[in-house]
Amino acid sequence: MRFGRVDVRPLGGGPGCLLMILLSILGSIALTVLVNLALD
Repeated sequence: MRFGRVDVRPLGGGPGCLLMILLSILGSIALTVLVNLALD
C-alpha cells in the first residue's frame, strides 16, 4: 500500500495482515457493545 512516497507494509506479510483485519473487526464489535451498555 502506498501513501504518496511512503510504502506501508503490514507486519508479518499475509498472516499479519489478516491478523490486523481480524483485530480491527473484533475491536469495533467490542466498542459497539461497550457503547450500547453505556447508553442503556
